[in-house]
Amino acid sequence: MKSLLLLSILVISCNAYAEPFKTADVLAGKALVDKNCVSCHAQSFGGDGSSIYTREYRKIKTSKGLVAQVRNCNTMIGLKWFEDEELNAASYLNKTYYKFTE
Repeated sequence: MKSLLLLSILVISCNAYAEPFKTADVLAGKALVDKNCVSCHAQSFGGDGSSIYTREYRKIKTSKGLVAQVRNCNTMIGLKWFEDEELNAASYLNKTYYKFTE
């Protein structure tokens, strides 16, 4: 029974990472980013904070990496977002700055 549950979770997780932005709500993601991310990034990087996404040596290289980084920020600052909210924020960031196709 445990292995069936683990397998189900793994399959669901893989599907979320295969096409992470397919079902995401970009407008909801923008609202989350505006409310929770912009001020911290502006404080750390100056201006409106968007230079964190456009800097020459940015950390994020893939859509999976973007989702992982949003999840990391969510955890580090204790936002308590659900997975769909993380994907919404990542989708907005992807559409606006990163332009990953998968």
